[in-house]
Amino acid sequence: MRDLDALGLPPLPEPLPRPTVDAHTHLDAVEERTGLSPKESLDLAAAVGIGWVIQAGDTAADSRWGEELARTNPRVIACVALHPNEVARHPEKFDADFATIRELAQAGDHVRAIGETGLDYYRTKDAEGQARQRDAFARHIELACDLGLTLMIHDRDAHDDVLSILDDSPRPDRVVMHAFSGDSDFARDCAERGYWLSFPGVTTYNANHHLHRALAVTPREQLLVETDAPYLTPVPARGRPNGPYLTPHTVRFIAERRGWDLEETCVLLKKNAFAAYGGSW
Repeated sequence: MRDLDALGLPPLPEPLPRPTVDAHTHLDAVEERTGLSPKESLDLAAAVGIGWVIQAGDTAADSRWGEELARTNPRVIACVALHPNEVARHPEKFDADFATIRELAQAGDHVRAIGETGLDYYRTKDAEGQARQRDAFARHIELACDLGLTLMIHDRDAHDDVLSILDDSPRPDRVVMHAFSGDSDFARDCAERGYWLSFPGVTTYNANHHLHRALAVTPREQLLVETDAPYLTPVPARGRPNGPYLTPHTVRFIAERRGWDLEETCVLLKKNAFAAYGGSW
């Protein structure tokens, strides 16, 4: 195991008492950002109690990369999709890339979700680009329904439209709100629809009171934890590259805020992730 300090990376946190799941990460981007190979990331994660990761797809290329990794590694579950900003920026590629996503989504039981898909009005501000995102989101929802896969949603500054499209579309068996960013009212709206809410490392920031309140009202059976690595790094490593091995910081924060036993929290988050992504691991 390489010296993390020499790589400019945060140290290993104290191991969790029971293994649990990082419900959203990008191991390919972690490698690009940090130099850690997927095996190194997974081994570091396992050393602190993160036994499984959900590898999200943003493009046809990285969705294929994730499918290939998950096919040969039982610690990885793959999700495949075209990110909303990818859709907005490259409309000329959509038909061919979406055909690739449909193919990958049927590659086997190691692919469990269509994601991350959804809406991003923070990066895409023009009306035409946002309209392309809405159309693509609806196509991804239909694909998840057709194949009986979980739908993993990226939602940034688009809460109302995300719920409106979901309400007007066929209902997937399982829906995960990745990197939940709403307030307590939005958390209740999602929870009432049966969605899982996945809380990232930014939930640990003192100033994010809206996330603290959302966490407080999320039903325990619908709660997930994630890194979105290499982004959204939790305290005390804020400002440095994130990795699945830093998930324990957010797990401990969740346990403390909810007043739960840490071991029971690990078991709960694992159980919830298994339920959200279906199948046997």
